[in-house]
Amino acid sequence: MHAKLLEYICSDHDCTPREMEAVIRYFEPVVFSKNTLIEGAGKVPQYLYYIVSGYLRLFYTDQNGNEVTTHINCPPGFFTSYPEFINSKISENNVECITDCELLRISKVDLDLLIHESQAMKDFSISVFQQSIAYNENRSEALSVLNAGQRYLKLMEEYPGIIQNVPIQYIASFLGMKPESLSRIRRKIIN
Repeated sequence: MHAKLLEYICSDHDCTPREMEAVIRYFEPVVFSKNTLIEGAGKVPQYLYYIVSGYLRLFYTDQNGNEVTTHINCPPGFFTSYPEFINSKISENNVECITDCELLRISKVDLDLLIHESQAMKDFSISVFQQSIAYNENRSEALSVLNAGQRYLKLMEEYPGIIQNVPIQYIASFLGMKPESLSRIRRKIIN
């Protein structure tokens, strides 16, 4: 499992054999079944996850008891409730496996040690953080500027795997609409 992570890190950053060994040492392989809640609301997120395979979602429960999906991620990539993980704060979000997942996880303490030990990991962490900020900015813009159909088409174009592997109710919530609305949009596209 570590080979994919090392390829991801070292594709843009020069990694020494010692740095690669440190990545292997600090990232723990874990496997979770579909629908497993791996981080719960009301707690400080314990791990940053690298997705080797599978789909994860980040969601919270609103005041009416509805689950609101704010992020869906697929391989390759990192996943957690970032602000709370980085700042060791209690999160209102849950992290759930939508499908069976193979993951590599690292604790905040170990991530800090790894970044301290490795310039490549320090540089890589900064680039992941920058990508996360850019993604969130683009997502906010899409939610405010694009209509529901355009948001769905954009998701289909950029992340077709999500359309094929994630239940419609999670996709609808992620796109800021009801499942019935998404079903109508999908029917229009098919016809």
